[in-house]
Amino acid sequence: MSSILERLTQRRLAKSPTFVIWWDRNHEAIARFFSVAFVMGIGIGLRLWGLNQIGFNSDEAVYSGQGAAIAEISVLKDIFPVFRAHPLLFQFFLALAFKFGVSDLTARLLAIAIGGATIYVVYILGRSLYGENVGITAALILAVMPYHVVVTRQVLLDGLMVLCSTMTLYLVARYAVTGRSIWLHAIGIGIGLTFLAKETGIILVGAVYAFFALASEIHARVRDLVIALILMIVMILPFPLSLLLAGGSKIGKQYFIWQLFRRPNHTWDFYLTTVPASIGLLVVALALLGLWFCRKENTWREKLLVWWILVPAAFFQIWPTKGFQYLLPIAPAVAVLAGRTLIRWSWVGTVAHPHQGRITIWIKAAVGVAMILNLLGLSWNAIRPGTSGDFLAGTGGVPGGREAGQWIARHIPVNATLLTIGPSMANILEFYGYRRAYGISVSPNPLHRNPAYEPINNPDFKIRTNEIQYLVWDSYSAGRSSFFSNRMLELAARFNGRVIHTEYVTVTSEDGNQVTKPVIVIYVVHP
Repeated sequence: MSSILERLTQRRLAKSPTFVIWWDRNHEAIARFFSVAFVMGIGIGLRLWGLNQIGFNSDEAVYSGQGAAIAEISVLKDIFPVFRAHPLLFQFFLALAFKFGVSDLTARLLAIAIGGATIYVVYILGRSLYGENVGITAALILAVMPYHVVVTRQVLLDGLMVLCSTMTLYLVARYAVTGRSIWLHAIGIGIGLTFLAKETGIILVGAVYAFFALASEIHARVRDLVIALILMIVMILPFPLSLLLAGGSKIGKQYFIWQLFRRPNHTWDFYLTTVPASIGLLVVALALLGLWFCRKENTWREKLLVWWILVPAAFFQIWPTKGFQYLLPIAPAVAVLAGRTLIRWSWVGTVAHPHQGRITIWIKAAVGVAMILNLLGLSWNAIRPGTSGDFLAGTGGVPGGREAGQWIARHIPVNATLLTIGPSMANILEFYGYRRAYGISVSPNPLHRNPAYEPINNPDFKIRTNEIQYLVWDSYSAGRSSFFSNRMLELAARFNGRVIHTEYVTVTSEDGNQVTKPVIVIYVVHP
């Protein structure tokens, strides 16, 4: 590529000296543009590949349902309440997109656009901290990182939260570099937007505080900090005010209490065994090794990135509820640290070993290529439809859910009511099927259930009085709760349940053979 450009330049030299002068002045900017475009193309292309093969999972259905309710889509606004556990910034963007038609593809394309914007912000963050090459490298790492790829292909709040939090991290870096008060004020706006994307983003206030408290070389005036705090509060206020004006303050309190008393949903080592592998073990190793090998060069920059990682990691490790995507805000900082190691770490050549620096370059190049290829392979496996029949919340869609919901919309009466094993499948069927659905596993204890879900305390009575006409068994919920799976099958047998529809998927059995597995079974029952 470079040789072709050189030949073209030489030909133009004889014909147009003005072109040569322009090229000399702008060739770095052109190279930078094509480098960033190449990285963005890889990142967005990877996220687009096979995007809509599988329909929504539960969270995607809920957030899209909220967006449809805000957009006043008639078939969904009475099923999905606008106010649930989280602020509504992402759902408002969805509502704008849904004005042109409700579609799971439209919603996921919005999520990918947000993920692509995050890749660019990581580029300018790395460039601001360590220079052009680190910025490009960090952006490339994030572009192919399976953790970020998987989440930003889904309609989840975390993608927008990570975009806003990474912008905030960039604003902190800009203030540290320039010392200008306007950047410090903007940090408050950035944290406010991060909260509006998802309320858990507020914990990054702790990372900002730790940085300013421990980076003694960075000074901030109290007046500027107060202004930043006021701007953050102003940005956050629309959410509690909208709850209050809509009469939803009670709902907000219920969600807060539920979040405080939720039971642990994973073992204590969930993040240690899941997140590093999703970020990339080589990426994590490079980030850590760089902090050690380049320790003599460590400045406030490393303090900023390390605290940006440590505060969320410590908080969510202590917090009983654990989710696959909860630690995603640390991914950009890890990518920048790994990029720093690849670009800036070098052995110092000596008279006895004059080629030592050149050897270092080849070693770093080999490690970098191996890391990117490894991340590409992991991401490729992660975005392919699962063949095991297992499902981890936050990692992708639910096979068969969209097809079952669309069948329900076509074949079941409009006023019919469904009973599912859990609320996750109920959400999916409500979004695609436009019918009310309830989960039999929803706890009657308000402290142990999401306030958005209504418990069915006596399903026998509901069926006998014809308030529930259809039962839905699914393998994903059954795998998490054999008790409620058996309860659902007992109800189907007791009330003469007749199978009227089944969704199948092809999975790989333990012996490696491809087998067809029923994943969703719909029964009609009679009082």
